[in-house]
Parts: sequence; structure tokens; C-alpha cells
Amino acid sequence: MADKHYNFFESVTKSFDKAAKFTNWETGILEQIKECNSVFRMKFPIKRDDGSVEVIEAYRAQHSHHKTPCKGGIRFSEAVDQDEVMALAALMTYKCAIVNVPFGGAKGGIKINPREYSAFELQKITRRYTSELVKKDFIGPGTDVPAPDYGTGEREMAWILDTYTAMHPGEVDAMGCVTGKPVAQGGVRGRKEATGLGVFYGIREVCNMPDIMEKLGLPTGVEGKRIIVQGLGNVGYHTAKFFREHGAKVIAIAEFEGAIYNDDGLNEEEVFQYRKVNKSLLGFPGSTSLEKSGDALEMECDILIPAALENVINADNADKVRAKIIGEAANGPLTPEADDILSKRGILVIPDMYLNAGGVTVSYFEWLKNLSHVRYGRMEKRFTENLNKHILGQMEELTGKTVNTREKTLIEHGPDEVDLVYSGLEQTMIEATREIMACWKANDKIPDMRTAAYVVAIDKVGTSYAELGIFP
Repeated sequence: MADKHYNFFESVTKSFDKAAKFTNWETGILEQIKECNSVFRMKFPIKRDDGSVEVIEAYRAQHSHHKTPCKGGIRFSEAVDQDEVMALAALMTYKCAIVNVPFGGAKGGIKINPREYSAFELQKITRRYTSELVKKDFIGPGTDVPAPDYGTGEREMAWILDTYTAMHPGEVDAMGCVTGKPVAQGGVRGRKEATGLGVFYGIREVCNMPDIMEKLGLPTGVEGKRIIVQGLGNVGYHTAKFFREHGAKVIAIAEFEGAIYNDDGLNEEEVFQYRKVNKSLLGFPGSTSLEKSGDALEMECDILIPAALENVINADNADKVRAKIIGEAANGPLTPEADDILSKRGILVIPDMYLNAGGVTVSYFEWLKNLSHVRYGRMEKRFTENLNKHILGQMEELTGKTVNTREKTLIEHGPDEVDLVYSGLEQTMIEATREIMACWKANDKIPDMRTAAYVVAIDKVGTSYAELGIFP
């Protein structure tokens, strides 16, 4: 069976249509939810360091305005085109709806390979892109709030913030025009690891459901689970880290140059440092090297986590996958054909559209922080610590016993910003997982978890449109 060729937006639409049959919304409303509302395509010149002039192609897509602002990352990649940003903007709409983040979906991209440009050239490109967005009202704390994506990070977000504030002097909430900023520029602690941590929380919640684990022939909980991670970028690294720290074994890690395997488990930080020095993870001490990266996807394990590229599991290799659970940390790692094959084989696919929503969830927390102009924990941390110390002192006095130093430190601790961010993300992922599973269990005709997630998203977006009075 070969994969039918879909462009990315068509693949998203196919999944949407598959789920729409299980909702009660009329056709016109479903069409409105599905379509991309606005796309801004721009071209602008920049002068390179060598004096030559180059025309840059860039995009910003706003998929839905059922809630504002719109929200979505900006990527720097040679693969950027209109289809890609429209598809990713659509996924952002559904992702935000599932995790109850009150944003419409958006996405942006600049068609460049950032490695081929100097830092000064990248700054000029980013600032010009931002000024073009400002001119067309495609950026602002109440309009459209970008974030980092593939090829961008804190540095680019700081440039965007500076350009926006320069063009909006005196705007008190200007800092909320973009998220993923450095902490010193209004960013929030915990943002960097947010997507990987969200992946961990989502998969852990599924693993804590006895009925699902029984059906898969696995014990409940993540402890002792054998994990394979494809991709050692920011998301893959942190996903592996949190699973290892909670008692799972990361038995294989794959990157584009190949994969390594060790049945006793791998430490992601040691592998990362080895690869940094040797430019490859192959040959990592104590591991078996696999020359083909794709071989790791077909190894026996409990949980397979593709955290890198699109379409890595497809019609050609889906029947060879031996994992019990696939957690989609990357965007679109499975083709629609692979979905059908894996579903028939009883393999549970936890879909990307909500599983990797940790980034946008914590971006929401950052946006709220920027609008409130106060750091999380600043108001209550000292009060909580003083109260906990008093309660603990009273307990020790009444019992005549002393709590050991380690436990005392833990009990007395007042929440820092990162503690509150982690707590909010954990609750978000737990609620979203339970909501999707409840939808799936309520209708035995829904074929898989991805379809159930789309049903949840469609119902929430449709309800928002109806409440706005657009569809009387």
C-alpha cells in the first residue's frame, strides 16, 4: 500500500472531515471552521553582508478568529510555503481549543535556511518581517501573537518585540505581542522545556488509565516502560529527560545520521554532549549503533516518540512498527494511511494536535504574565512559605517529633514561577487527555484517538462561533 500524496493542508482537512461525521454541526459551520480566514504573503528585499540584495519570501496565516488574538509560531525554513503555514495554523486552532487556551490558530514562516545567513542578516530579515506584519495589523497582543518555531528562538522573539515596541511607543501591553522571549524581556520560566514536558504529562496520563493499559497488555504507569525517541532536538531531549527521571528506560535514540540502542537505557544529556563533540551520536559508548535512523522506528518497545520530522511513519513502514503506543511529539509524523494501518493493528496513537500543545499552553501563561505586568509567584510565594513554616512548627510542637531537613524544605517551599508553570501545564494536559478519552469512549464508532481529538476541537470551535451569534 503506497501513501496517497496529500499536501499538508489536505492532510489536515482529511482528518477534519473524518471527525466531522461524529459531530452535529451543519455543513456550513463545518466549512467555516475548516477554512483558513486570512493569509498574508509578502516579499521584501534585504542587503546581504557582501553588498548584494536578496528578495525574501515570507508568510503569516490566520486560520480562525473565533477567539482573538490568533497564536502560532514563526519558522525559518526553505520548505516554508503557503500550504504549510495554512496547515500549521489550522492545527493551532484545534490544538488551542483542545487544551482550552483562548486563542485562534495562526502560523508564520520565512523561506530561508537560517544557517546560510549571519546573525546581522537574520536580524534585518526578522525586523523587516515584523514591520510588514505591523503595517497589515497581523501582530499585536490583542490581534496575533507569534512565538518560536523551527529555526527560531528567544533571540528572534526579542528582535520582534523590540521592533514592535519601537513602532508602538507608549503601548502599555506591547510586551504581549510575542511569546517565547528571554526571561529578561518578559519571557516565562519553563518555556524552553514546555513542549517536551507536555508530551510527558500527556503520555503519562494515558499510561495511568487501567482500561487502556489492559487493552494494550501493559502495566499502568510510566515506570519501567521502554521508550524510543526519534529526534534529539529541544522536544525530543526534554521528553527523554522527563521519562528517564520518572523511571522509564529510553532504550534508543535516533537522529538523521542514524540511531543508538542500549537495552539498559540511555542518558539523553550524555548522548547530547557526545553528539555535540563528535557531530554524530553513532559510536556512543555502551550502545549499539544503527546506520539507518528509520530502523529505530521498527524496534520493539512500549512507547515510540517521533519528535522530529513529518511523515516518518507511513504506508511503507507502519506494518513494521512494534511499539504499543506512539506519542506524536512532532507535527504530522504519521501519514493518514499509517493511521489506518496502526489503528487496525491495535496500536494506540496519541495525536500531535494536543500532545505537543505544551508550547502554546506555556506561551499562554507568558502572555497572561505580560498583560498582568507581574511575575508568577511574586505576590504569594513569601506568604505561602511563612504559612507552611507556621503549620509545620505547630505540628512538630503538638507531636513532639521533628521532620527531617529534606522533607521540611519541601513542605515549606513556596511556589516559584517555574513551579506554577509546570503545575498549570500538568493540569492542562491531564484535563485534555481525559476529555478526549471520554469523547472516544462515548462513541464506539470513532476509530482512533486522533479522530476523537478532532471531534473535541470541532465542538469547541463550533460552540464559540455559535455563541458569537455568527450562526443564529
